[in-house]
Amino acid sequence: MFSFLKKLTASTPAIDVVELEALLAQGTVRLIDVREDSEFRSGHVPGAVHIPVKKLAERLAKLKHDKPYAVICASGSRSRGATDYLLDNGFAGTVTVTGGTSAWARSGRPIIR
Repeated sequence: MFSFLKKLTASTPAIDVVELEALLAQGTVRLIDVREDSEFRSGHVPGAVHIPVKKLAERLAKLKHDKPYAVICASGSRSRGATDYLLDNGFAGTVTVTGGTSAWARSGRPIIR
């Protein structure tokens, strides 16, 4: 099967902020925030590691394989692409966070500023 067809037929694995909060509390997932520097500084989910999406490829070799990753951005668009990239590069179990940091903040969960 051609790789572009895989992208058309497969959907990116996703979780919501409720699931993310539970996984973070259990310590069973690492969280990557792929937003730009200014977005991250304006507020992020506690425990998030900041790797802007444009720098993900150069930081790939430094990422650990001991836990799956959850990937978050502002609303979910950039994190879907980053999640697919990580999955394609051997990071099994990686998921995108639906609604992103915006959904996390709207739900009343804590934000680090």
